[in-house]
Amino acid sequence: MNSLSRGPAAAAAAMFLVGTLAAISSVINGYPLYGGQALRYSLAAAILLAVARARGLGLVRLTPREALLLLSLAATGLVLFNVCVIEATRHASPTLVGTIVGTVPVVLALAGPLLARSRPSAQVVAGAVVVVAGASLTTGLGGGSLTGLAWSVGALACEACFSLLAMPLLPKLGPIRVSAYTVAVAVLLLLVVGVAADGGGVLRMPTPAEATALVYLGTIISAGAFLLWYGALPRLGADRAGLFAGVLPVGAIATTVLLGLGAPTATELGGVALVIAGLVVGLAPGRLRPRPAPSGRVRTAGCSG
Repeated sequence: MNSLSRGPAAAAAAMFLVGTLAAISSVINGYPLYGGQALRYSLAAAILLAVARARGLGLVRLTPREALLLLSLAATGLVLFNVCVIEATRHASPTLVGTIVGTVPVVLALAGPLLARSRPSAQVVAGAVVVVAGASLTTGLGGGSLTGLAWSVGALACEACFSLLAMPLLPKLGPIRVSAYTVAVAVLLLLVVGVAADGGGVLRMPTPAEATALVYLGTIISAGAFLLWYGALPRLGADRAGLFAGVLPVGAIATTVLLGLGAPTATELGGVALVIAGLVVGLAPGRLRPRPAPSGRVRTAGCSG
């Protein structure tokens, strides 16, 4: 399998797995927010660091700029993203939050090339618009207050940073180290914030159901999906990889069906069809070619959560 086929397949698999997040996360709604996320990422860090060691990938000394990028990536793409999503759902419907965050393909289609000092591809942008339309049709629009909208936009910015801030780090560190270092830093940040917010109640013994959900989130999503996504980014570029965010609703629908929580509606299936059409447009034959590895000089100004 060549690099071109691995890139789209990895990106699609990563977003499909992340699409299962909502249904699985509902099991740990009663667990302390920051403590639960810290446990999840602790498990992921242990797995990823073990994989790095098994592959002979030692620790890499980071420059001050790279350390700042890594800290920003963990703070925005993981910690602040979760805070924004939780706060957004307190002031708006989960549907509205999902719809706003689901516009990330358009953001990446424009911001990815611009930060790399190149021109956005009209074809990729067009495909991203179709993907977003399909995802929006699948999830609906929902409603909420201006406060909920503001938190949702914050979550969108953090979601974009999860990819954009990683791009300059991947050539030097590779997907395994970037994934491992990011979740490890996130654990420290989450514990600090959790102790400040919840004190001694930041952690407690999870129930069997909560423990199962946390293990799934730590292994399949935080370790597995992160590796797949960061492996695909250098091959596709942030703009084309972003198209696969439209696969998120597909993963959510599949999980709902597998858990026996319902069957997809005609509208949801129509949205999935639009997502597929957008992927076809954005990744049309003749346009998909390997992207040069981004240099460490890629600009990241303006990317904040």
